[in-house]
Amino acid sequence: MGDKMIVVYCYAVFDILHRGHILHLENAKSIAGSDGKLICGVLNDGAVKERKPKPIMNFFERLKIASSLKMIDEVVEQKTYSPINNVKSIKPDILIESTSHTKEDIEKVRKVMKELGGEVIVLPYFPEQSSTKIKKTIKNAR
Repeated sequence: MGDKMIVVYCYAVFDILHRGHILHLENAKSIAGSDGKLICGVLNDGAVKERKPKPIMNFFERLKIASSLKMIDEVVEQKTYSPINNVKSIKPDILIESTSHTKEDIEKVRKVMKELGGEVIVLPYFPEQSSTKIKKTIKNAR
């Protein structure tokens, strides 16, 4: 329809893949549209450890998982928890954020995206589906 392909950027850890991830990615891809491109940043171990415990799976395992998902068109490494560095180099039309992130973090990326001529869309977090909760359930099941 339009004369420009929509590029959407999202990011995740992909330590334990669950329904919440799939819903988030399906929503992100639908925003990009069938002619658009969904680029997904996979946080490397250092980026994850800025805010969360070290992932169970190594970065290359998590990268392979993300690369195998049909709704993702391209996978890139994200070296910081914040997507700002990747957003500045990729210059997507839309950055997908999650309600699981702080309002302050979302406002920082919103400012950067505005400077780049893009926008931020905040999708709902699915709290019933959480890698942290799944890990606790596994640990407590012993």
